[in-house]
Amino acid sequence: MNNNSELNVRGAVDVREMIEKNRQTKSLANLAEKLIPKCLLVIATVSILTTIGILYTLLHETIEFFSRIPIVDFFTGTVLKPLSQNPEFGVLPLLTGTLISTVIAMVVAIPIGLMTAIFLSEYASDRLRRTLKPMLEVLAGIPTIVYGFFAFTFVTPLLRHVVPGLEATNILSPGIVMGIMIIPMVASLSEDAMSSVPNAMREGALALGATKLEVTTKVVIPAAISGIVASFVLGFSRAIGETMIVTIASGSSKNFTFDVTQSMQTMTAYIVEVTGGDAPAGSTIYYSLYAVAMTLFVFTFLMNLLARYISRRFREEY
Repeated sequence: MNNNSELNVRGAVDVREMIEKNRQTKSLANLAEKLIPKCLLVIATVSILTTIGILYTLLHETIEFFSRIPIVDFFTGTVLKPLSQNPEFGVLPLLTGTLISTVIAMVVAIPIGLMTAIFLSEYASDRLRRTLKPMLEVLAGIPTIVYGFFAFTFVTPLLRHVVPGLEATNILSPGIVMGIMIIPMVASLSEDAMSSVPNAMREGALALGATKLEVTTKVVIPAAISGIVASFVLGFSRAIGETMIVTIASGSSKNFTFDVTQSMQTMTAYIVEVTGGDAPAGSTIYYSLYAVAMTLFVFTFLMNLLARYISRRFREEY
């Protein structure tokens, strides 16, 4: 009897200890459940406040610039001479250089990136896809300054043997190299969009007698068009904001021209030049830095909004 009583007492003590441990565990879990949303809210708030701070800085300094230079002269002027005795601040030479280099980059990136995505999604085996896709994405990890020196020291001398009149610094070479840099983005995002198309659609088209190429062009690509176009727009936005490649290989000549063989300057390259120390704080050229940066910000923001609209407008759900 005594042994049974002792066992019952020990059992009761063990049960109480288990209950107490469960209570402590639940209390810690409840505390974590309450703290985690608050921590996430703080992190999200920091990112929002950072964006607001960037916008405030750009707007404040841009307004100061436009109080000195008329906004119409800035956006319609074809001459940019910020350091001359009679400075002129027309942004069209920078806009032209930026858009031309971006268009050249997309002419290179879109066909190569899309063809690569089609091969990886529709023709490559699983083993080959797992090998090639990481190798392709390695290009995205190369520093842009390396691409810049590659454009200046290798691509430009090579093109000068082919393109007559090509200057040592030009907009053609960095545009091509930017396209090479963007290929992994276009290929990866497009391949993800095509891989998300259900296999049942492919099998149904093949069962009706369609060839592999017809399935790709008439079934897979139309079904994944939202993701494909979004990858193009994001690549375009990435090219607009590229800095080091154009800074090194395109030169600093502020020419308003459409001749790709000449030296031109982009908005990002101008920002780098101004921040290099030639502009004293408070001067007009100093404030022009923010006006150009604000213009670049608006361009990039609109591209991102366009990508989101296309993704939502043409998204196919299966």
